[in-house]
Amino acid sequence: MDQETVLNEFRAAGALLEGHFKLSSGLHSPVYLQCARVLMDPKRADRLCTAFAEKLRATNVSVDLVVSPAMGGVVVGYEVARQLGVPGIFTERVDGEFALRRGFEIPKGANILMMEDIITTGLSSRECIKTITEWGGNVVAAGCLINRSGGRAEVGAPVTALATIDAPTYTADTVPESLRAIPAIKPGSRGLKA
Repeated sequence: MDQETVLNEFRAAGALLEGHFKLSSGLHSPVYLQCARVLMDPKRADRLCTAFAEKLRATNVSVDLVVSPAMGGVVVGYEVARQLGVPGIFTERVDGEFALRRGFEIPKGANILMMEDIITTGLSSRECIKTITEWGGNVVAAGCLINRSGGRAEVGAPVTALATIDAPTYTADTVPESLRAIPAIKPGSRGLKA
């Protein structure tokens, strides 16, 4: 699946949005990718995650377990784990820090794919990887459907992305005037209004 096909899946799902968005990182952007809208269609999720699994297999990485950060990574992590034929678990925030709950464990020395939906700054990925390594897991790869950083975000492991775009982001004090003229919305899982 080439990059334009991936982006067309997002467009068809109404998940590639343009406007003024405040991202969960606190950055502002004229582009928002609502991955939950893409993954709500099981057939579309299957197509995208099958393509991702094929791309990851081509790297010859051996994976024992997929670990994702909640909330955005839960569905994509599960589906990629299913495609790879390995278990999938997720971390979730407890007092602001990622932790394993629900009886999840990471076997010491297990080869882990940390799977995200979208990478922007890489912060959630880095925090998830920190939790994995604290449990003794060996993060052999990080994955995402779309890396919107243009490939610049450092997460602490080699990144495999189904598509990479360079969506501009701005700190609150550097938002261009043309974007300032549009009210900012925060459509992600951590709030609705900026």
